[in-house]
Amino acid sequence: MFGQRIICEMKTKRFSGWAGLVRRVQATWRDSVLLLREFAAPLFLFGLAFFGGGLLYYGLARNTPSALDSPAEGVYHALGLTFLQPIVEFPEEPYLQAFFFLMPLIGFVLLAQGVADFGALFFNRRTRGKEWAMAVASMHNNHVILVGLGHLGFQAMLSLHSIGRSIVVVEEDPQADLLTQAQALDVPVIVDDATRETTLEAAGVRRARAILLCTQNDSLNLQIAVKARVMNPEIEVVVRIFDYDFAAAIEKQFGFTALSASAISAPSFAAAAAGMEITHPITIQGQPMNLARLEVNPNCVLDGLTFSEIETRFDVSVVLWQHGAQTDFHPPAAAMAATGGTIAVLGEMNNIAKLLEANHSRARATRRRRAAG
Repeated sequence: MFGQRIICEMKTKRFSGWAGLVRRVQATWRDSVLLLREFAAPLFLFGLAFFGGGLLYYGLARNTPSALDSPAEGVYHALGLTFLQPIVEFPEEPYLQAFFFLMPLIGFVLLAQGVADFGALFFNRRTRGKEWAMAVASMHNNHVILVGLGHLGFQAMLSLHSIGRSIVVVEEDPQADLLTQAQALDVPVIVDDATRETTLEAAGVRRARAILLCTQNDSLNLQIAVKARVMNPEIEVVVRIFDYDFAAAIEKQFGFTALSASAISAPSFAAAAAGMEITHPITIQGQPMNLARLEVNPNCVLDGLTFSEIETRFDVSVVLWQHGAQTDFHPPAAAMAATGGTIAVLGEMNNIAKLLEANHSRARATRRRRAAG
């Protein structure tokens, strides 16, 4: 089983690698097209130089011994002069001689400047950060847009990347170290204002499956969320909201998934202080549920109860029982909890809290009696 899982993971990584390579090749092609558009003006000037120069030479040399047979030959001659390869003899007329010297100079300056700029940008795409990120983002489909590359956004990006999700990040003012790490993972980061529709378009909002808003500004998150939903009515919206009541109101009003960072972290802090491990809540049919893990204390209420009794009394589901070297992910209802064993339960936070209290209450009473005796 373990070997099969390793092989499966290797195939998944290989597939992701090929998918990433194909995406980068497609992005390179699209970026090259965009780059050519940016150099439309230099290309136009270069074309104008040898087309116009060729027609000019044909007109000036028409009634001279250096006359050419057609305007097309004049254009060809101007192109040859640009590369210092004239197709006719050096003329006797001073104005045509000037043309022989000026045409190569004009053509060389325009061509060299354009080729140098285009080559530098083509082979060093990373220096064009935003344009390159937009080109890569345009190749993403069914991806997640992450707005805000702060510490929360960065951790969310790492989690999404670890499960193989395609991600496009939008951050107006990224921290240099976080930006570098994101680029090292081949995650495109569009450095722009996410409140602009053009920025969301560049991030592929109409093709995205979800948008995750992690900035520290509640109103900004909500503004971007509304724009994204208008642009793509099918997109899943997850919003970071600091105030728990405000988050609940947003979920009810807009149908977004609104998460309060403080509300999510509070149970974890409380559980850690109480000696219990607990996960962040997941929503099942609108009800937040937590997964908690605890070790059964000696002489507590739980010691000796069957798992069926624990589930009925505390309204939780026992999903794991571990005692010694044995681990059962589906413990029988008639099996009993015992001192030193570990149980994992799924349930609402208030019911888990009652379970935790039952795991400590009698143990504390026993210690008090022993201390008194």
